[in-house]
Amino acid sequence: MKILYLETSSKNCSVAISDNDKLLCVCEEVSENYKQSESLHTFVEWALEGAGISIKEIEAISLGKGPGSYTGLRIGAASAKGFCYGLKIPLIAVNSLESMKEPFLGQNYDVIIPLVDARRMEVYTAAYDGITGEEISSTEAKILDEQSFSEWSDKKILFVGDGAKKAKEILQLPNAEYNEEVYPSAQHLIKKTLEKTESKDYEDIAYFEPFYVKDFHGVKKKKSED
Repeated sequence: MKILYLETSSKNCSVAISDNDKLLCVCEEVSENYKQSESLHTFVEWALEGAGISIKEIEAISLGKGPGSYTGLRIGAASAKGFCYGLKIPLIAVNSLESMKEPFLGQNYDVIIPLVDARRMEVYTAAYDGITGEEISSTEAKILDEQSFSEWSDKKILFVGDGAKKAKEILQLPNAEYNEEVYPSAQHLIKKTLEKTESKDYEDIAYFEPFYVKDFHGVKKKKSED
């Protein structure tokens, strides 16, 4: 089964294609300016070319559904729905945090904790078993303080993601390691996507919404003074 993967929840605009569990091509770029609107469809074209297939051969779309950048998630969801409607294929949605722990499983960590930078001292986070990858703490928006994650103070923890930088400055966990250079990536959605495909855990394309965790708060314009 040939699947197209889109991951737009962070500064990493990421596209991948697999044939079952074999990764055929990945095309991604981390940009401070969030270039999803400019780059996503170009990356899809490049990935298809790199995989040596046409868009008509794609049998499902997998989307990193968030949490993360509100605008990035909207762009990814709109594109995913467009492909699904146009090609009449199913949509699979995977928690973007899942992709962040995949490369580090089985590397002698007890717990892997993705930290996606939100506002101020806030992060989007979840916790996963470092061996099995099973979720042991569900996704939430969390305000970091010195006591955060202290329930695992006796465990070997790996914090991954751009939120790890501010966590490193305040957390007092002697067995923790921090990797700030990790972003959600389309290529690491494959395992969870295939599990969902096997059980036909597809989204309702018409009603699907990204996983925002919390409501979007825009910047209010000040009223002009007369």
